[in-house]
Amino acid sequence: MPLRLDIKIKLTSRSDRVKSVDLHPTEPWMLVSLYVGNVHIWNHENQTLLKTLEVCDLPVRASRFVPRKNWIVTGSDDMNIRVYNYNTLERVHSFDAHTDYIRSLAVHPSQPLLLSSSDDMLIKLWNWDKKWECVQVFEGHSHYVMQIVINPKDNNQFASASLDRTIKVWSLGSSSPNFTLEGHEKGVNCLDYYSGGDKPYLISGADDCLAKIWDYQTKTCVQTLEGHSQNIGCVAFHPELPLIITGSEDGTVKLWHVNTYRFQKTLNYSMERVWCCAVMKGSNNVAFGYDEGSIMVKFGREEPAMSMDANGKFIWAKHSEIQQANLKALSSSDIKDGERLQLSVKDLGSCEIYPQTLKHNSNGRFVVVCGDGEYIIYTAMALRNKNYGPALEFIWGNDSSEYAVRENNTSVKLYKNFKEQRSFKPDFGAEGIFAGHLLGVKTSQGLAFYSWENLDLVRRIDINAKNVFWSDNGDLCCITTENSFFILRYDQTKVDESKENPELITEDGITDVFSEDINEFEESVRTGLWVGDCFIYTNSVNRLNYYVGGEIVTVAHLDRTLYILGYIPNDNRLYLGDKELTIVSYSLLLSVLEYQTAVMRQDFETADKVLPSIPKEQRTRVAHFLEKQGFKEQAMAVTADPEHKFELALNLGNMGIALQLAEEAQAEQKWKQLADLATRKCNFKLAQECLNKARDFGGLLLLATSAGNGNMVKQLAKNAAAEGKINVAFLSNFVTGNKAECLQLLIEAGRLPEAAFFARTYVPSQASSVVALWKAQLGESNKKAAESLADPVKYDNLFPGLAASFGAEKFLEKTAKTLPASQYPFQPRPEERNVTEEMAGFQDVEEDVKFEQEDGDTEDDEVEPEVVEAAAAVEEPAAEVQAAPEAEVVSEPDVEAEQLVVETPPAVSQEEEATPTPPSKEDEVDEQQQQQQVSNQVALDDYDDLELDIENLELDDDIDASDVNLDAELEDFSAD
Repeated sequence: MPLRLDIKIKLTSRSDRVKSVDLHPTEPWMLVSLYVGNVHIWNHENQTLLKTLEVCDLPVRASRFVPRKNWIVTGSDDMNIRVYNYNTLERVHSFDAHTDYIRSLAVHPSQPLLLSSSDDMLIKLWNWDKKWECVQVFEGHSHYVMQIVINPKDNNQFASASLDRTIKVWSLGSSSPNFTLEGHEKGVNCLDYYSGGDKPYLISGADDCLAKIWDYQTKTCVQTLEGHSQNIGCVAFHPELPLIITGSEDGTVKLWHVNTYRFQKTLNYSMERVWCCAVMKGSNNVAFGYDEGSIMVKFGREEPAMSMDANGKFIWAKHSEIQQANLKALSSSDIKDGERLQLSVKDLGSCEIYPQTLKHNSNGRFVVVCGDGEYIIYTAMALRNKNYGPALEFIWGNDSSEYAVRENNTSVKLYKNFKEQRSFKPDFGAEGIFAGHLLGVKTSQGLAFYSWENLDLVRRIDINAKNVFWSDNGDLCCITTENSFFILRYDQTKVDESKENPELITEDGITDVFSEDINEFEESVRTGLWVGDCFIYTNSVNRLNYYVGGEIVTVAHLDRTLYILGYIPNDNRLYLGDKELTIVSYSLLLSVLEYQTAVMRQDFETADKVLPSIPKEQRTRVAHFLEKQGFKEQAMAVTADPEHKFELALNLGNMGIALQLAEEAQAEQKWKQLADLATRKCNFKLAQECLNKARDFGGLLLLATSAGNGNMVKQLAKNAAAEGKINVAFLSNFVTGNKAECLQLLIEAGRLPEAAFFARTYVPSQASSVVALWKAQLGESNKKAAESLADPVKYDNLFPGLAASFGAEKFLEKTAKTLPASQYPFQPRPEERNVTEEMAGFQDVEEDVKFEQEDGDTEDDEVEPEVVEAAAAVEEPAAEVQAAPEAEVVSEPDVEAEQLVVETPPAVSQEEEATPTPPSKEDEVDEQQQQQQVSNQVALDDYDDLELDIENLELDDDIDASDVNLDAELEDFSAD
């Protein structure tokens, strides 16, 4: 049967005729040289043209990468060899190499040597360490030398193909050929060496439309490949697959089996004649050059033929050789995450077919090799042939003695104990089969699941499945597609019910056999396996993840493509392999997986038993898993991360634990978060404590004003000023009626324009002194502007109503009353009052002022400092007040909260309104003394705990404050 090949086009580029292609060994680059004299470098991963070199005006027939020097070497029809740095595109060297067209170049894999062949019938050897000196010339051909290739098994030997119908084999130390191979009837265009270790072969292609396989040890032709209708322009042995590749001027590429020489497939991409091809060791990519451009295809699959049994025994295929390795030879100290394991490899022998897949059965006694359209079952220990047969695909059943094969695209056969049990033809064909609790068949209409026992249809799903993975107990199933995967839960009871009630079965199977709760993830799965209820997988971006309960956890970021081989619970380790047949391991604790599995099954008794075995450093990961499942209380008890625990405590409203963690951390942000929670829970005492420790003056202001606690607001004004929080200090003084202190804060902050306007509005008696300070400050930068400022006292004509405002100021200070905050809604708003009318009949203003002047010496000696005394401070405008020694933001207030000051208009008679009292000069002194008296009355000493006026607040216990955010509410007030 033909070799099973997956062929995928990775790059197609249209261009002028391509004469040479080459592949970079480490970068995803394809080098293309064109008949028009240019050289292109393509990135075949993202299909972009990276670089272009204009070499000459004549055809460039040969170009090669020299990766160890970052070079490109070109040979062209102008008979020159040119060397370029492919990073900078700078030409490193150029020289005349031949007397005719240069046909081929070959770079020595280890030495600083370059071979070139030409239409001058010569082959020359160049040494770039000797300034590109020609160190040897090889003569012997009688016609154009079309291609030269270095033997990969013996780098001292190379072969050449010539239009004189011969292939010659040479050694670097001799200028004459070792021997000549003759057999083609026309000129030989191309050749290649077989890189496998078992055959000393080379292949040649000629103008006689034939490709010949030669044994260069016996110097005989062992096989002739016929099939092309025009000259053969390129040939190659694929370094990774059992393939021979031939390209012809008939526009086709033909693939042949390297062991049987049977024709396998024809590729025709309609780009006219094929001129060249390139392969590379370690890669399945093949590049072709055509008349109309170049193309890169990928043959087969990158996933290696590797398998591991439950005991840690590995088996893999290296070409047709089967090898074995055992983990028991390694100690646990030798295994580190992500590092390659140094395993002792044992050769088991050669396989009769080329292995494309290799897999142990469930008990590890047998291993199956599938490839070339056949399967062979071997004993795992001695590689003895147990059974064989035709198969495009092979899968093991859950029973170690049961398996299924897909012989073609229409039928599937089931075997037990190596004997055929039954055969069936699935509806809509069989494009693939999948192992697991149910037999999965990929059809043209989607994915169908059948019972292993009787092949009854269980369920048909409309999905283009790439692979299917089942958990060990058969409850969970993962279906992967090209770009996503789905986690489904299987219900065996529905199948049992359908046996008793056939009406439950539809044409698509049993409807409810898979739960409707489907988890879909936009992620491409390469390989995977289940451990309990955890699905471990590698994805297309080389990450090792596992899924459990709707959550995806990243175990490691991989530096290359790895394929999962298996998990050994006793080692708590996951093992993976790569295409180079190396094994790596990553730690994955079974206790964590068991705990998560128990939680998913809601078996909390088992989960509690497993929890003590989970290391402390893993418990936070487990806690995040619990949180995602909605078990926040358990997550808070399990987590070892204080940050995570604090977040959970806030979410759960557990203020006790949150307070304890905040005290341990002493972080400002935590105190703010806890204050928000306390406020939502109406625990204002705790909220005040948290805001104090967070130094959140804005939050304290909101709390104090909401509670109507005047004493707290006044103390907050002092502490905020001491901490340099001018905005909060200003607002606190303003709402308590301390206008003089507000003015003083503006002056000390150097904000004299604002101070002047504030004085004109609220403290007109101080306007003149503030203007003087403003003029002095402005005069330092703009003397003319300073002179334009008018003093209200000197230019009273410019300030109508100034004298009345002086009286109004004294009137308001005299008549200010302290009212409960609950009376606020019943008081007129400031803009609704007419102070001039209110003070018109007020007779006591002057007498009271005079009385205060006579008894002024009985007041405290400490008086409010004159505004003018701040003049010295204005010499250097300050942005903030110097901070006082650190203190609690708010001392514990009195039990009875002082009410905020509300200026209330007094009741006056009509007669008093008719006799207004004009203000006098002595009133200014009385005004200052009166302010000091008010200040002394509200001075705060020691404070007790904040106790709110509950009667006034009339709090509703059912208030939902969950959407209250103190920080957001105070954004405009707490900013400095």
